[in-house]
This record gives sequence, structure tokens and C-alpha cells, in this order.
Amino acid sequence: MPTPQSTIAAPPLVMIDVRSRSGRRRGERRTVSPIAFDTLDDRALAEQFSAGDERALREAYARWSPLVFRLALRSLGDRTDAEDVTQQVYLAAWRGRATFDASRSTLSAWIVGITKHRIADAHEARSRARRLEESLVAEASVAATTGADDDFAERAMVAEELDRLEPVPRRVMRLAFYDQLSHSQIAEATGLPIGTVKSHVRRSLQRLRSRWEVDDGPHRA
Repeated sequence: MPTPQSTIAAPPLVMIDVRSRSGRRRGERRTVSPIAFDTLDDRALAEQFSAGDERALREAYARWSPLVFRLALRSLGDRTDAEDVTQQVYLAAWRGRATFDASRSTLSAWIVGITKHRIADAHEARSRARRLEESLVAEASVAATTGADDDFAERAMVAEELDRLEPVPRRVMRLAFYDQLSHSQIAEATGLPIGTVKSHVRRSLQRLRSRWEVDDGPHRA
């Protein structure tokens, strides 16, 4: 029988381009029989999932995404981040379905295992973003209080990188770095949901870090 739904609703499944990006793997059969997937037991559903039937992906999402979302939300404390993790878990599960071994684990336990790894990845991404944010704020503060040539160059570099962002994330980042507003203050100033503000900051920091690593790569010891 399907697992009871949680009172905490998971985000709707964003179909993950299963045709164009993963497709059916060699040896997988395309199931065309009129199976009522919501009546399958977990073992039968796992067989259809491993075989590459997209309807099994949808049913697996319906059964266990509330649990995945709840675990992510409890650990991360942010609904937007938990929604991102939930989508990432099912994307990883679908793409890696050939590695699922029904003799070693149930499909639900396998998905929970992926969830734990994705939650750990999200925490690590937060740590990297926080370290970068602290570094950028420090550089912006120094650049704003001195007229030295080197500091002017640093200020110009930060401004140039921020100017490459799209208008909305650029405004969010300027409020964060130059005005040093908190996420909630930025949300109030821009009218954006706080989850959206956090997402803009996180993704912008990741882009900035990637660009700086590329630029600095040849000069590193």
C-alpha cells in the first residue's frame, strides 16, 4: 500500500527531462500495459522504476517525496532549500536507477540514502557560500574606507563581478555587501520573499566563486 502522505507538502515533481537527458538505458523495456501504479506494492514499483518507466518515477515521488522534503526541511530549516534538495534527490535517483539493487535495499531506503547525501551537500554549499560572503563583505568594507590603489582595484573587481549578474540578484547582492543588510531586511526593501532572497544570494555567490577560481587558477601555487 502507498505510504501515507505527510502533512508537510513536498513541492510538485518537476519532470526532469527524462527523455532528452537520460532516456531509456540499454536493456530497459518500455512498459505500455495499463498498470495502476498506485496499487503496486513497493517491490513491484521498484521493478518498474528500475526498468525505466516514468510512471514509476511519478509514483515514487508521490509516495516518498513528503518524507524526503521533511528530512531536508528539518535539517536545513529553509523551505526553498528543502524543495531544491527534494528535486535533486529524485533527479539523482532517476539518473542513477541502474545502480539500485533490490537485493540489498528497498527503493524507499535507497532514496532516503540519496537524501542524506544531498542534505550534506547542501550544508557544504552553505558553508562555502558563507565563507565567500564573509570574504567579499570584508573586501568591500576595506575598499570603502581607503583610497589606496590596491584597495581601489579590489573595489573595482567586486563591482565588476556584481555588474555581471542579472538585475534582481545584482540588487540583492549590492544590498547585502555594500549596505550590509540582512536577508530579512533585503526582503523588506525589495518586496521579494525571504526564500527568494536567500536563493539569489546563494546562487550569486556560487557564480562569483566559480569565476574567481577560474581567474585565479593560473596564478595559484
